[in-house]
Amino acid sequence: MGKKVLLAMSGGVDSSVCAKLLLEQGFEVLGVFMRTGVHPGHGDRPERKKGCCSALDANDARRVADRFDIPFHALDFEAEFSKIMDYFALEYLAGRTPNPCVVCNNWLKFGQLWSHGQMLGVDYIATGHYARIEHADGEPRLLRAVDPDKDQSYVLHGLNKEVLDKTLFPLGGMKKEQVRKIAAEAGLAVASKPDSVEICFVPDGDHARMVKQRFPGKSAPGNIVDEQGAVLASHDGIEKFTIGQRKGLGFSAGERRYVLNILPGENQVVVGERQGLLAQGLLAEKVNWLAAFPQEENITCQIQIRYRHQAAKGEVRRFSDGRVEAYFAEAQPAVTPGQAAVFYQGDQVLGGGWIVKPIRRASLTQEKAALA
Repeated sequence: MGKKVLLAMSGGVDSSVCAKLLLEQGFEVLGVFMRTGVHPGHGDRPERKKGCCSALDANDARRVADRFDIPFHALDFEAEFSKIMDYFALEYLAGRTPNPCVVCNNWLKFGQLWSHGQMLGVDYIATGHYARIEHADGEPRLLRAVDPDKDQSYVLHGLNKEVLDKTLFPLGGMKKEQVRKIAAEAGLAVASKPDSVEICFVPDGDHARMVKQRFPGKSAPGNIVDEQGAVLASHDGIEKFTIGQRKGLGFSAGERRYVLNILPGENQVVVGERQGLLAQGLLAEKVNWLAAFPQEENITCQIQIRYRHQAAKGEVRRFSDGRVEAYFAEAQPAVTPGQAAVFYQGDQVLGGGWIVKPIRRASLTQEKAALA
């Protein structure tokens, strides 16, 4: 038997096809489903939804494991996942927009998966994420997936090198339609199962309601103001808003207004014209570097500030305390505190960190031009 791999099985088509591919590659595969304690159904009847953690998903994963004769475990991570839900709610209450998928990958899916795998004596862990790992000079390199529409490298930037070196992404070089075709040809019932597109603990999309339920009494009413501080309307909690938001502001105006800033200390939401969203750069902290560079060098790269954002050309200036200043060649809209800034050179992920605030002064390129 070949090397042993622990595969995270969500009950979806991606991880199910991974099981088939890994077996064909000669691996000894162990399957694990991560129970989170989240029950997205309503009432007494659980509903099929586009998440990844329900009892129905667990049953789908177990059936696939049985189909391929794979040992299968279901692990209880309810306590760990509760911390992710707390993080999510507290970020909104602090006026930031959280990214629970990044945190879940860092804390739970890969950290806990590798820890459990070590107890089982596995050589690798594997998931159905769309990303690639290559090795150069004995070091793992995280790369974008071949399928740009499914690429998930952005949400994987926080993995540490030890875990990355022991991780397999069997789908990184494939298109989604190829994956579904393999599942259909193998007779897997999950071949046409919808992708996971929702936050699993907010299946109805009402994150503000979830925040209020999670931390009752923490939310407070306040005002929506313009850039001069004039009150335009009231709101019942800043957790309803995110930078760049245009719809659902709770009042009508003669022109389009966007959320430009959220001030948790005053419970104020600042709105204005779209031009006010533009930033020349950003400050980020807690940066995890997957590639090595001399500390004193600025890094020319592409900067991605949201999961669906087209990475923009720019330059990164690093500080010894783990913070960076990143400047765009062209100003970008809706640089949002709480989201991740991930730095690329071509397809390679250099690293990434958490956005603290936008920077609206001149870019490094403009500064250099002014000094020339």
